[in-house]
Amino acid sequence: MKQQMCKITIQGTEREYPRETTFQQIADEYQSQMENDIVLVKFQQDLRELHQSVLRDGELEFITTAEKPGRDTYRRSVTLLMEAAAWKLYPNLELLVQHSIGQGYYCEFRHADAICVPDQKMLQALKEKMQAFVEADLPIVKYNMSTQDASARFRQMGRMDKVRLMRYRRSSRVNVYELQEFPDYYYGYMVPGTGYLKYFDLIPYQNGFMLMFPGKETRKVADFEVTDKLFNTLNDSAQWGIDMGIRTVGELNDVIAAGRIQDMILVQESYMEQKIGDIAETIAADRRKKFVLIAGPSSSGKTTFSHRLSIQMTAHGLKPHPISLDDFYCNREETPLDENGEYDFECLEALDIPLFNQCMTDLLAGKEVILPVFNFKTGHREYRQKPLKLGAEDVLVIEGIHGLNEKLSYELPKENKYKIYISALTQLNIDDHNNLSTADGRLIRRMVRDARTRNTSARETLTRWNSVRRGEEKNIFPYQEEADVMFNSALIYELSVLKLYAEPLLFSIDADCPEYPEAKRLLKFLDYFLPVPGENIGHNSILREFIGGSCFHV
Repeated sequence: MKQQMCKITIQGTEREYPRETTFQQIADEYQSQMENDIVLVKFQQDLRELHQSVLRDGELEFITTAEKPGRDTYRRSVTLLMEAAAWKLYPNLELLVQHSIGQGYYCEFRHADAICVPDQKMLQALKEKMQAFVEADLPIVKYNMSTQDASARFRQMGRMDKVRLMRYRRSSRVNVYELQEFPDYYYGYMVPGTGYLKYFDLIPYQNGFMLMFPGKETRKVADFEVTDKLFNTLNDSAQWGIDMGIRTVGELNDVIAAGRIQDMILVQESYMEQKIGDIAETIAADRRKKFVLIAGPSSSGKTTFSHRLSIQMTAHGLKPHPISLDDFYCNREETPLDENGEYDFECLEALDIPLFNQCMTDLLAGKEVILPVFNFKTGHREYRQKPLKLGAEDVLVIEGIHGLNEKLSYELPKENKYKIYISALTQLNIDDHNNLSTADGRLIRRMVRDARTRNTSARETLTRWNSVRRGEEKNIFPYQEEADVMFNSALIYELSVLKLYAEPLLFSIDADCPEYPEAKRLLKFLDYFLPVPGENIGHNSILREFIGGSCFHV
């Protein structure tokens, strides 16, 4: 019988392959033409793993480690490699993937809920075992199992984090990956074998270690930049979650299913208000602080935080004055252009820095100043506010993406500045080996807010997100450790609330759109969470900035 052939269009050229040819076989033909390693393919706008086969005609695109789906696949696969190697070496220890920091994951060994701090010899042995697995090019086997069977298998292994997560899965089947007889469940795709996983490192840090991945150079492990302030903020939030009995999504779902979520909402809002109050008290204790500079990435809740901080500062006898750095934009014709010849509103040079420093130093000197207001319709600054003069209790609360960059406020004495970094640093993990991306949480916040306030579709938000992320990596993240304090605006239950708003937006993206694979991924991500109605959320909550109903003008 004649072999059935499939017509596959690759890089604009149509080729024929026998039906059942794997995508890995096709990728191997083209790998030498690619600058980066192929780890997935996109077939007819749908992401596919390399072990899968061609079953029909279609258009094929290679996904490499230079692209987000490819990077995520690589990181996920290296995590499984690490977990399997650790299971072989240290079967009596539990290895937890805790936080994403820079280009790596912070991990800890535990025994009977106590941290077991690894020494250099222990990490070296683990690294060598991982490298041995890579050199052996072992298969990563994928099983599609009933959720019930998978849950029973993990229960037998004592891995109750997986059991609890699967209790709330709507799907009757799940994908389980296995390496060297070590099974695990992961949120997303995998490479077909360990031979793909050549680039990683293990670096001791705090009470555990960093599992490091490549960064922009996809075939070189990124350097680890110590970020103790960020780590401590993440760790404090995670410890609070542990104290509340909510470390994973499964434990959060337990609280929701038991009808205890309203109490948890009240407890967390109280905890957050206490944190904001502590910051206000610190500012009030040093009357030299006249400029409170607040910066953070997109959808961190900066506006609501600024309002709540101002209220707490007022309660401590101060008179806060909110200022947006956007009002110090250069006039439109003076705005720098980016590499595409378009206005670059995110670069530092888009602000009139000399004007900002002149206004601030004049205020500090006790002078009366009329601050500008930027008219976004005309593209020019206007002067229509009442003059401002700083008294003993007056403090400027300045919000903008460049607030932590010393080049912005270079003329202001350090003792007069108090810098705050705010971000939604999700403290939950999906389970012990799958952490939640803080970027995903902020993306969903932004999607919900922009659909409500700007009539922006989910597709438009997804299209712009990579550009937003590039701006954050350039203008915000490099300066986060310069903050005097970090504030985590993530709420432990927020994705359960946002789920009800985000899912309809994501379902509106058609299967033939380029953004469809990302929408599909986010829908699967939200499917882990039981829903929580938005009416349970207080009107001064940071979450109200995104779902609506805030008592502040946001």
